[in-house]
Amino acid sequence: MGYRVKNKKMNVIPVLIEAITCSDGVVLVDMQSDNCWLSAILVEGDELPTWLTKGAAVSAVFKESELSIAVNLSGKISLRNRLPCTVQKIECGEIMSVVSLKFGQHLIQSAITTRSAKALELNTGLEVTALIKANEVFLVQSIKNAQAPIPHPHQL
Repeated sequence: MGYRVKNKKMNVIPVLIEAITCSDGVVLVDMQSDNCWLSAILVEGDELPTWLTKGAAVSAVFKESELSIAVNLSGKISLRNRLPCTVQKIECGEIMSVVSLKFGQHLIQSAITTRSAKALELNTGLEVTALIKANEVFLVQSIKNAQAPIPHPHQL
C-alpha cells in the first residue's frame, strides 16, 4: 500500500497530566501513559484552557511523520518522549513506508522513508523505541477510542 500524503493521519494516546510548568510564555506539560513519561511544549496564549489541569485525562496527539524510530537506542539524546514499542506491521512504498507500532495497549504509526525502514532492518515483532519531540505533541480533550490514528485537526 505505502504512504499517501493526502491520507495524513494523527496518532492519539490517552495520557494523564502529572505536572504543568509555565515560564516566559512557554508551557511544559508532563504526562504519563502506560507507565511511560511524555512531555509536550505549548506556547501559552492569554490563558490555558480550563480542561488543561494537573490530574486531567487528555489525549496526546502527534503526526505520524513526526514519530521517529530507533533500534537499540543507547547514549544521550535530547528527545525526551521515548516510547517502548513493538513493530506490528510495515507497509513499504517506493519512497515512504508506514510502520505500525504497539505502545502498551495503543497502536501508533510512523511514516519514515523506505530507505530508513530497510536500514533499520525493521520486521514484525522487533522491539524499537519511538521518539517524538515535545514541541510536536498537541494536547486535546480526551478522544474516545484513542487507539486509532485520527485525521489531522486542521483537516476537520
